[in-house]
Amino acid sequence: MTPDPFDLLAEWLPANDVPERPLMTLATVSPDGWPNARTVLLSEWSTEGFAFHTDARSRKIAEVDATGRAALMIHLPDHARQLVVQGTVEPVTPKEERWVYAARPAYLQTLAWLNTPEFAALPDAERVARWAEFSASLGDDPEPPDTWTGRRVRPERLLFWSGSPDTASRRLAYTRSGEGWTVATLAG
Repeated sequence: MTPDPFDLLAEWLPANDVPERPLMTLATVSPDGWPNARTVLLSEWSTEGFAFHTDARSRKIAEVDATGRAALMIHLPDHARQLVVQGTVEPVTPKEERWVYAARPAYLQTLAWLNTPEFAALPDAERVARWAEFSASLGDDPEPPDTWTGRRVRPERLLFWSGSPDTASRRLAYTRSGEGWTVATLAG
């Protein structure tokens, strides 16, 4: 068992330059106390935390900005693993926002521009036509919309769950302690 959870993360998660990004569940709490969860892409990760990017007008951004906290769950079914991250939330830099937007596939770049309540309310045929027209107008190196933003979850606790058909599952719980981490082995 390694004393540094980031050594384990390097084994579990793809490098940031791998184009296909893992999905993760982002869990937040609304101002009136209701839990919320939705799926987002893990944009990048480092010893600083786990970043995701979305529309600045979204409920998820309002909730993480109001509380300053969130939890993430990254499911890695091909390896019978899942990672749970609990931490504080902060904005990423504008440079990171542009880098992530440029790395996204064309579909997700278009989505960043058109994913609005007004667009969603259009009839399907009109949505398809407008989507095609707008996608064609973006060009090869588009800029992100002003509403494109990112947040980083700085981990305070990391929970590595691993399963096996040959034995009981288990969890390794890393909790931030000063400049380091305490680690405990827990039942699955």
